[in-house]
Amino acid sequence: MKIDVSPIVRRKLSDEVTERLKALITSGRLQPGETLPSERELMERYQVGRPAIREALQTLNSFGLIVTMRGERSRVCQVTAKSIFQQMDNAVHMMFATSPASLDHLKEARLFFERGMVREAAKNATEDQLAKLRAIVAAQRANLGNMEVFIAADTEFHAQIAAISGNPIYESVGAAMLKWLKAYHTDMLIWVSREARTLEEHESILRQIELRDPDAAEREMVQHLERTAAIYGIPPAA
Repeated sequence: MKIDVSPIVRRKLSDEVTERLKALITSGRLQPGETLPSERELMERYQVGRPAIREALQTLNSFGLIVTMRGERSRVCQVTAKSIFQQMDNAVHMMFATSPASLDHLKEARLFFERGMVREAAKNATEDQLAKLRAIVAAQRANLGNMEVFIAADTEFHAQIAAISGNPIYESVGAAMLKWLKAYHTDMLIWVSREARTLEEHESILRQIELRDPDAAEREMVQHLERTAAIYGIPPAA
């Protein structure tokens, strides 16, 4: 008989509490929106001290499974693709801070991603979805010179193209990449005199989607993203 002779590793109490609470959430016994028992109740239930409970709650919070508010009980979160990517924000920003080449990689990833999304939009967009894109472009035209509103509409335009896929993961990936890029151009003055060009490019992309021409839509999107790459401090692709 083969005997497992690997050493038995004693787990931290907080790790054990984390696993038990996570099992309650993932099994559905605790539903999104429900509150967890108080720290005192958890201490009594698991026969551990307050530090172990608090460390376990912090871990679950970092996983995006619960949200903790000062003075209130922790509450179970609804885990979505969007919430998962939001949990990555700090780690991604740290990666960019320590590895400048990662910005180039992100730009390349976004270009690859948006090319696919705009092709899907040109092939599958419904009239209602096209109407949403037209409304966004109209809002941009109405807010030329209003940078805050214009930039918000710019983000919405790309998010709506991804949403046409019907896949919430695609939509969340696109929003996350754009959010991470925009963290590196906080000065809205760089948009001055460029918003009209951005509007024209959005109108050209929309026109090709309306014409159901995936190749032309992709071409317009590539030209748009390569020009705007400079806004994010990243040189356009050669």
